[in-house]
Amino acid sequence: MINTANLYDLIIVGAGPAGLSAAIYAGRAKLRTLVIEKSDIGGQIKITAEVRNYPGLLTTSGEALTAEMKKQAVSFGVEFVTDDVVGVALEGDIKELTTKVGEAYRALGIIIATGARPRKLGFEGEAEFTGRGIGYCATCDGAFFAGKEVFVIGAGFAAAEEAIFLTRFARKVTIIAREPEFTCSKTIADRVLAHEKIEVKFNTEIIYVRGTNVLKEAKFIDNKTKETWTYYVGRGDSSFGVFVFVGYEPISEMLKNHIEMDRFGYVLASDEMETNKPGVWAAGDIRPKRLRQLVTAVSDGAIAATGAERYIAEKKLELGIAVEHEEPGHEIAEDFFTDDTRAQIKYVMGRCQSKVGIRAVLKKNDLLSEKIRQFLNQFAEITDKVDVQVFDKGENAQLESKLGEAMYPVVALLDSGGEYTGASFNAVPGGHELESFILAIYNIVGPGQAIEDSLKARIKKLPTFDLKIGISLSCTMCPDLVQACQRLSILNPDITAAMVDLTYFPELRDKHSIMSVPALIVNDSDILFGRKGIGDLVTILEEKRTQDEGQKV
Repeated sequence: MINTANLYDLIIVGAGPAGLSAAIYAGRAKLRTLVIEKSDIGGQIKITAEVRNYPGLLTTSGEALTAEMKKQAVSFGVEFVTDDVVGVALEGDIKELTTKVGEAYRALGIIIATGARPRKLGFEGEAEFTGRGIGYCATCDGAFFAGKEVFVIGAGFAAAEEAIFLTRFARKVTIIAREPEFTCSKTIADRVLAHEKIEVKFNTEIIYVRGTNVLKEAKFIDNKTKETWTYYVGRGDSSFGVFVFVGYEPISEMLKNHIEMDRFGYVLASDEMETNKPGVWAAGDIRPKRLRQLVTAVSDGAIAATGAERYIAEKKLELGIAVEHEEPGHEIAEDFFTDDTRAQIKYVMGRCQSKVGIRAVLKKNDLLSEKIRQFLNQFAEITDKVDVQVFDKGENAQLESKLGEAMYPVVALLDSGGEYTGASFNAVPGGHELESFILAIYNIVGPGQAIEDSLKARIKKLPTFDLKIGISLSCTMCPDLVQACQRLSILNPDITAAMVDLTYFPELRDKHSIMSVPALIVNDSDILFGRKGIGDLVTILEEKRTQDEGQKV
């Protein structure tokens, strides 16, 4: 028996942008979520005085942005605690974290978002002027030094790359390298040495920076001759910049020997942010990644939390843990329809001439199946123009035979005579795809959308096609392709069109190497990407038919 006392659904370690983004998504998903942060909310971005590259915000500060992100998470019921995680137990269904003050926290899922810190050199003034002239990210802060002189500390790949990037803004870039030559590839080293705006000083180190509110001087030393020289802010300039690129170090000490990491201590994770430990995800700069930016961190957090939501719901079903907000007869309590959508559904269904048959074949102890069950129950309460019947896999052999090689769980649409139309959904047809679901029904038992007779004739001449449309419910381009494919299946009995939510069918995604939606899989072999109208789709399938016939000859 699982002890659920003080058990969180999800614990997020770290409250930088990745952790806060994960918290927002987890809170919205109604997961009981705790964020543990050892210091101030916001992570590295908090010290950035101006953020100008975050989509949708013209300008803000790192502190203001992350403060708003915390407020947003709190509004969804997320809890925060200030403490330092010093021990982890990640095996088994229940994960446990111990903290510096001696608390023990338990959860079904853990997201590690502790981040990475730029390696500091420790020279005089480095800490004092961090964010006010001392920087560690050219992409983040380079634009603030437009027309000014900039020093780049380092001799590796990052220093060389960032120095070239900084020439877009700075009047002059001077690389300070304690090594006698670059430690990166010769190709990029040659590019740096040949750049007219870059000067390189090898065998040189920085001693200090000084100033008032901003940098005014910096002192350097030649580590071979021991000669020193001082740079003073140029005439007409208000300041200058120093960017330190001597690498990052992940904040992963407490994870050593508990989770798979690379030789530098970064946590290894998949594109879905999954680590080698089930129920544990990594998000943000704790992962090895090329671009360490605010926007990539929040993306990681959202992906991790979405994966955690699915995992935790399935784990609760498996362990027999009650789901919060549970209602009698429903394992998952979720309202799929707003008052406005209910009114729109009633209007459209009111124009239908007969009932549509909706048949669902579900899997036991399956998260998607339970969501589909609740969706259909709620949909049937809105209109009397549907005949909804739900079966467990293996319960209705005749129906499963009609569905052919369908994936499960599945929702299939039948016409008024009980015949399968070929239109189906391996998904909860909500979000942007609710319109596809309603239109499919309208085209089966209603007047249907207008279509030219010539196009209809072409559709009816098409041979057998199995169409699977890989979608994401958040995709605004997917519905056009889904609606076009399902219109074909409704008009031509030899065509099947299944809308597949790739979130729940990763095996299909991986089989066809799908990294973008909408993705149209034709006869389980050819794959096409992007939005397509019904005319475009018919032309594509006609060409496919011609190619297939030519190969047979």
